[in-house]
Amino acid sequence: MATLFPAIEPYAEGLLPVGDGNRIYWETSGNPEGKPAVVLHGGPGSGRSPGQRRLFDPEAYRVVQFDQRGCGRSTPHASTLETDLKDNTTWKLIEDIESLREHLGVERWLVLGGSWGSTLALAYAELHPGRVTELILFGVTTGRHSEFDWLFRGGVAILFPEQWERLRAAAPVDDRDGDLVEVYHRLLHDPDPDTRQRAVLEWCLWESSTPEWPPATGLSPRFEDADYAMAFARLVTHYVRHNAWVEDGALLRGATSLADTPGVMVNGRHDYQAPVGNALELSRVWPQAELIIVDNAGHAANEAIAFELVRATGRFTPATPDGGRDSESGQSA
Repeated sequence: MATLFPAIEPYAEGLLPVGDGNRIYWETSGNPEGKPAVVLHGGPGSGRSPGQRRLFDPEAYRVVQFDQRGCGRSTPHASTLETDLKDNTTWKLIEDIESLREHLGVERWLVLGGSWGSTLALAYAELHPGRVTELILFGVTTGRHSEFDWLFRGGVAILFPEQWERLRAAAPVDDRDGDLVEVYHRLLHDPDPDTRQRAVLEWCLWESSTPEWPPATGLSPRFEDADYAMAFARLVTHYVRHNAWVEDGALLRGATSLADTPGVMVNGRHDYQAPVGNALELSRVWPQAELIIVDNAGHAANEAIAFELVRATGRFTPATPDGGRDSESGQSA
């Protein structure tokens, strides 16, 4: 049975200037001569997760992680109103990924992304298919406008009515029947700090309620960090109100560019943030990918999801002709 690999620490890290006044924090772990793999975190604004290093055999992979613009250790941080988000877009993040690849001297790499990171990974792979050896996605989202509407404009409220009503009731009376994404985006940019704090609490309570069933009743521990919560809420509302700057359905149509790219998609059957239908639609236009549906899982990467992700990275581990690992080849078997 596949299990998580032991926890490891990065062997290199840095801040990379990527333009527009931004510097992205990056780190590498595992085998410096191993097969390159880059991990794209969710959110937008969740930041890298040390636990995701454990999805990769540290003897076989050179694991690259970074914090996307505005979050984690990247600067400037989106928790402050002084940080203008106008240059924080999907296409700028893709430019950052390419800048980091070139900075690290990587020719091609495996790309792994979950939740929002799966949309970003899909967009990157379609724009730069020659740089992607394999693609592993989990909690699959494809950037369709209906997906944003489902989670943030009341669709999933049919399953979480009390939680949605709390989010709605916390908005100003005249705004409660409007687009709550726009409403909370405005509140999160209000000059009054108390207004911003009330808005970030309510937004993060909503975000905390939907990853698993039954719904969580309190705030997810990650949101107890005030700066993390503010940056997360500002970034999510910023991206959602623009539908991530992705033309509706474009990433499904563009999946033809992945005809030669092998991949694995892992999705919880009870994922209410990223319903399994998203991955099913993508599998129909990306025949090189295997879709694995995990029955006892939601959106959170529980043990069952992690099990399948470890199996997926293991599938693409470099191998020598006699069947052993060849961690120095940097190529797919």
